Formats: sequence, structure tokens, C-alpha cells
Amino acid sequence: MMNLIIICGAPASGKMTVGQELQKLTNYKLFHNHMSIKLVNQFFDFGMPNFRKLDKKIRFDIFKEIADSEIAGLIFTYVWAFNEESDETYVDEIVDVFKKRNPKVCFVELNCALEERLIRNKGASRLEHKPSKRNIELSEKLLLANEKTYRMESLEGEFQNKNFFKINNTELAAAEVASKIVDHFSLT
Repeated sequence: MMNLIIICGAPASGKMTVGQELQKLTNYKLFHNHMSIKLVNQFFDFGMPNFRKLDKKIRFDIFKEIADSEIAGLIFTYVWAFNEESDETYVDEIVDVFKKRNPKVCFVELNCALEERLIRNKGASRLEHKPSKRNIELSEKLLLANEKTYRMESLEGEFQNKNFFKINNTELAAAEVASKIVDHFSLT
């Protein structure tokens, strides 16, 4: 058995940073979504069909290798648009890869006020790990456009059939959020 932690939330809600802190507490491997994005962006622009196809292939090849390994846990971050059925299908496909490991699947949704996300969007760690966000003007424009287009927060009771933990991290340090995740899911 392994633990699969999927951290979702709006852009700049702290998914990678919380994932890094969670990794310290659990020693699980962290695969933040920009790891594959960074690689594929070397060849194709975000959103192009070639980009989506290659990004998904890389991610799922890594997932399959991890599922075939003895790795005890994986933390994966993802911007989940809850009003897009294709996003839920994508997450279900990820979970399916790990079925043979009988995983404990833990979903964490980070909610963060837009004002704080706009500040975090310019943060040093974000810019260091996510080259596609270094054009701050464009990054902020996309963040605000996504805010209008997608529902980035789940509805009350929407995921009763999943092991789901929703936390507002607007005023919480990433280490504190990671500790709450460990406690909520009894992770070791």
C-alpha cells in the first residue's frame, strides 16, 4: 500500500510550497505540476495540443513507474477546475494508475483569497521553480482570467465519496498547513 496525496487549488494558492513542507514531514516524493510543464515548455507553448499531449505522457509515465516501485508515497499538485468534467476525469485517471498498489488516496484542496494569491504569484520560490511564471504581468493576467472562467473551489459536499480535506491557507504558513494534512489523514 502507498499514500497518494493530490493537492489541488487555484493558481498561486500554495500547492507546491505546501507540498515541499509535506515532503519534509512524510519523506514522500513530490511531483509538483510545473516539473513536467517546465520541461515541455522548452519545446511547446502551454495549451498547444502538442504541449498537452507530451505533458500528460511524461506525467503518466512517471506515475506508472512509481506505481511499479516501492515508493511509499507521492504528493502531486494540480490546478483542478471543478466546473470542468475533464479535470475530474484526469484526476480519476491518475488514481487508476496506482490501483494495483491499493493506495490511500488523499485529496487536499487549498483555498486562498485572491488578494493573497496575487502577492504569492510574485514570490521568489514560485518564480524560481516555475519559469513560466517569471513574466509576472502575463502570469497575473492568466491568473485573473482563470478566476473568471473556472470554478477553483469545490462546493460543499461535492466530494463526499472521496477522502477529501479542504483548508483555507490564506493566513497559514505552509509548514502549518502540511502539519494539518499529516494529522487529518494520519500520515506517517
